[in-house]
Amino acid sequence: MEDIKAYIESGILELYVLGDVSPDEKLQVEEMASKHPAIKTELEDIERSMELYAAENAVEPTEHMRDRILNSLVVNLADDNNFPTKAKPVKDNVVTLTPPKQNNFYKYAFAACLALLIASVVVIISISNKLNDANTQLLALNSTNQHFANTVKFMDHQLDVYRDTTFKIIKLHGMPKHTSSTMMVAFSPVKKKVMIDMADLKLPANDKDHQYQLWALVGGKPVDLGVFDKISGDTSDMKEMKSLALAQAFAVTLEPRGGSVNPTMDQMMVIGTF
Repeated sequence: MEDIKAYIESGILELYVLGDVSPDEKLQVEEMASKHPAIKTELEDIERSMELYAAENAVEPTEHMRDRILNSLVVNLADDNNFPTKAKPVKDNVVTLTPPKQNNFYKYAFAACLALLIASVVVIISISNKLNDANTQLLALNSTNQHFANTVKFMDHQLDVYRDTTFKIIKLHGMPKHTSSTMMVAFSPVKKKVMIDMADLKLPANDKDHQYQLWALVGGKPVDLGVFDKISGDTSDMKEMKSLALAQAFAVTLEPRGGSVNPTMDQMMVIGTF
């Protein structure tokens, strides 16, 4: 098994795919591939990698270069057709020399470097994909943390109001036409503050042409405390309305956007006294 691993890592398989091996080396590789499935699999992987690398780095020749190559082929073909079919035998005075022993070190080194380059590209792509996934998860986590932070901030603010003994909590109940509507008003005569608990607001969502308007009954007369919207799914914080030092009751009516000078009595939604 170690011999097979060493043979794969020697670089001969990459040279075989590149076609840079001697006939004997070519036969040796094919014989090893037929005997050992691991070598055959490695050869297929190298061929696929070479094809992908060639496709990624292919260079389209210019129109000028393409014409030069085609013209050269036509000229060479014409020259070949002008050669005589039978040539006179020429006395061979060339002395055949024994070719020097080929040094395969550089071929193997090049093949190993190429294999390392391909492996490095694959690793870099894998790491990049993992980093993108990690960034996506981090953004989702930050969004969740921000949501939790906003929720905690709202609860702290809400608790501050409910813990403050100067505030009186008044629950406003729905009118006969709106029996399911309710809301909470926190009123501090000492601090002259009126707060609406928007998270506990149970009113139908108003349209773009209308708004809800809060009223206080002071000395038997309605006093405007400002307008607000009920948006579906809204979980806003406590909303502070206009300042007030004295009130006998609170009510909410549905008015044209911007509010009215006097409440529209047939559009009264909720009312509460204390």
